[in-house]
Amino acid sequence: MRVFVTGATGFIGSAIVRELLATGHEVLGLARSDAAAAALAQAGAQAHRGELTDHDSLIAGAQACDGVIHTAFIHDFTQFAANIETDRRAVEAITGALEGTGKAIAIASGTLMVSHARPATERDDPEGGFGRAAADAMVVATGRGFRGATVRLPPTVHGAGDHGFVPRMVGFARQHGVAAYVGDGANRWPAVHRLDAARVFCLALEKAPPGSRLHAVAEEGVPMRAIAEAIGQGVGVPARSVTPEEAPAYLDFLAGFSAMDNPTSSALTREVLGWSPEQPELLIDIKDGGYFA
Repeated sequence: MRVFVTGATGFIGSAIVRELLATGHEVLGLARSDAAAAALAQAGAQAHRGELTDHDSLIAGAQACDGVIHTAFIHDFTQFAANIETDRRAVEAITGALEGTGKAIAIASGTLMVSHARPATERDDPEGGFGRAAADAMVVATGRGFRGATVRLPPTVHGAGDHGFVPRMVGFARQHGVAAYVGDGANRWPAVHRLDAARVFCLALEKAPPGSRLHAVAEEGVPMRAIAEAIGQGVGVPARSVTPEEAPAYLDFLAGFSAMDNPTSSALTREVLGWSPEQPELLIDIKDGGYFA
């Protein structure tokens, strides 16, 4: 297949590009800059200039390929609502271009959108329209003449080059002299290595049934206290419980996320795609993966 990839030079997208190329596909990657275009060329992919707000470029990329993987997102949590709307409009443009073509699309979503306190499954609908629920609904809608799947990612996708939640928690631990967790720290985050997540996207594009919701989850739930303790050990500071009221002073915008309990199953994804994770688990990766360099 020739695959149009948005977010193609990002943390997860670059791993997807490599996986696609390694399994015999061609890649057309969205590039906002000359540097991104050069990185794609070096990886063996073709660059397609554009960005999320340039809907003409998104439509042209989708029309030029056999399938689409959409992972691009503006990760500025101070403008979260606006970024969700930007994403929704981008997905609307792409799915409109795919309508009636029989082509495949897989987009990134998140496990935090689904059930908490009990293991969420792929059959759970997004809760209350939170986050990328509108984009999710457009992609899994059947009867539009394309084969759509959403891939829910856990709050921590780890590995070399990670610039997500765990590195921010490492920075907060250095700043405040403690690795904080909320309450007793028994709440759980699912986790996956970026290379394992990349394989889910590629398999989804190749063979996921229309309207699939998939979970790129290797570990169902890692206790937040264990994550804080691993960070504290790496930084050389104690791990410490803080109250929900104290949490913003220690965890900034991550205070609310850090208190969430989001155990998530990937049993159906493993069965449907024949996928199983192969990379190191989160706590091992925190210890050995260069998070404290």
